[in-house]
Amino acid sequence: MGILTTDEAVGVDVANVFNQLSGYSMNTSYRRLLVAPHSIRSGLLERIEREVANHRAGLPARVRFKCNSIVDERVIDALYRASQEGVPVDVWVRGICAIRPGVPGMSESIRVRSILGRFLEHSRAYEFRNAGEPEVWIGSADLMHRNLDRRVETLVSLKEPLHVDIVNDLFEFAFDPGTAAWDLDSDGVWHRRMFDEHGEPLEDLQQRLINASHRGGAIV
Repeated sequence: MGILTTDEAVGVDVANVFNQLSGYSMNTSYRRLLVAPHSIRSGLLERIEREVANHRAGLPARVRFKCNSIVDERVIDALYRASQEGVPVDVWVRGICAIRPGVPGMSESIRVRSILGRFLEHSRAYEFRNAGEPEVWIGSADLMHRNLDRRVETLVSLKEPLHVDIVNDLFEFAFDPGTAAWDLDSDGVWHRRMFDEHGEPLEDLQQRLINASHRGGAIV
């Protein structure tokens, strides 16, 4: 996933990133970006805690992440705390995952799913329900120490409703029971689901995206 934009706020933020890298500026605050190693982890933690507060207040709350790997202890602990408060948490992860979902009293509202196919799953997206006004970020960062602490990585917030809807549709389809996937259980074992109860093959997410691109339409 990528974004082409003429939004001035994004342009200024990107210029500030390169100025900071080149030494022309020490600015590390941005309007539309979260940038590691300064603000991705703290930005995500802040938003997870906001979902907890929203849930306590009876407002719509949810956390959904798509990444290649998740091993960062502080992020995982925050997701566990959110789950213990009853916030639904969905993690769509391609490979390494240190979360144990579905553990009573710790992670009962967390689901972890991996989708592997013909092409390499490589996009990252972070979605927060935000009291009914979904907040979505896309970018380069996985939830690993090397990404959050030892590299310059960026996430950009999506502001166009269509862009937000596209990412949300991806999450909806990825976690649909009719989509082929690997599911992680509370013991850390992956279970492959390829067929429904009638022996019919489940839908391939990547093939659906290919078909949608040929039609020039949405995935759902």
